[in-house]
Amino acid sequence: MTGQPLSRREFLKQAARYGVILGGGGIALSHPSWLLDLLNPGLNAAALLNDLAKEAPRARFWISTAMPNPDCLGCHTPDEIAAEKTHAHEQAIVKCLLCAQGCMIKQGERGKCRARMNVKGELRSLVYGRPITIHVDPIEKKPFYHFLPGANAYSLATAGCPLACKFCQNWEISQARPEDYPVDYVAPQAVANAAASRNAPIIAFTYNEPTVFAEYLLDIARAARPQNIRSVLVSCGFMNAEPLTEMCEALDAIKIDLKGFSDDFYRDVAGAALKPVLRSIKQAAKSAAHLEIVNLVVPTLNDSEEMLTGLAEWVMGELGPDVPIHFTRFHPDYQLPNLPPTPVATLERARAIALQKGIHYPYVGNVPGHPGNNTYCPGCGSVIIRRSGFFVLEMQLKKGRCSFCNHPIAGVWA
Repeated sequence: MTGQPLSRREFLKQAARYGVILGGGGIALSHPSWLLDLLNPGLNAAALLNDLAKEAPRARFWISTAMPNPDCLGCHTPDEIAAEKTHAHEQAIVKCLLCAQGCMIKQGERGKCRARMNVKGELRSLVYGRPITIHVDPIEKKPFYHFLPGANAYSLATAGCPLACKFCQNWEISQARPEDYPVDYVAPQAVANAAASRNAPIIAFTYNEPTVFAEYLLDIARAARPQNIRSVLVSCGFMNAEPLTEMCEALDAIKIDLKGFSDDFYRDVAGAALKPVLRSIKQAAKSAAHLEIVNLVVPTLNDSEEMLTGLAEWVMGELGPDVPIHFTRFHPDYQLPNLPPTPVATLERARAIALQKGIHYPYVGNVPGHPGNNTYCPGCGSVIIRRSGFFVLEMQLKKGRCSFCNHPIAGVWA
């Protein structure tokens, strides 16, 4: 160092070169491609995508017309085949089987998630080994309230998401393309080792929709387990059954966003459908992985008495009383900046409905200091975990039981 102050342009060059920005308890590993375009006009997004496609590993969970003896039933109905409506394809077409979007992807194109690309009839993952942000967060931030309270989670994300939620709080990541955030490759074992070096007992796949980097997260979880590091998924629940089966085996906990309780809401606000999410929740509930549910309550869109009641009745009827559900507060963002924050009274009403339906652990989220942040014993009603924001202030648990009445409390506590 010369001791001379850097000009703004030189500072940006240095920031882009090293690609590390400290702050917020974590690191951002990337710099947007628009910054690179500004500093180096010859390096554009198209060139970055071309390099990514060349280096991207083969994805899983797909079929292709380029496969030997392709299964036409993967794309066509039996009636279409019987009527000889199928045809020889001019180019190899891939059908992605990772999530319920079921994207049919032509050569050189990508699915709705923007993270998986058809390269000469083969589906490749553009985001494998390419985390664009890493932070160490309290596990309560995910939120998980019944999984190792007070523990830190080494949290990471790539670009991409199969949904298009108008209220997304992380849209800069979830709606981005991989080439928007060029980063160096990070091997799964390196992620596990980094979590261990930060004394984080948990790795969390979060911020975007981790299903888009399913192959990567599975390899990370398997690399972390020998080091006694547990892995958790924060998901929209839109994956198909086969990949979810593998995730449930590799992961220790899953949080699924049940964004609303109507097909219209999912179609109009999230660009998705309700049925696949309900199927994923039921599948996860039957697995060995711990499950929690979040419902972001958005004013005028999914906060009706009918929708909140239907959601609570479904959870109670299909999952039972012990799956925690978080009713969290919406804040204006992304494509819904004109809606107000969720009134606290609405969240309290949602929690009251859930309690009335028999759910033991309903929470009020994104309202720090609210009594609905705390965990109450369903046996005696005592506060057994007291929280302030994302921090645990007090725990009255002994071997997973209430310290006051010895009632068992559902969760993973050690």
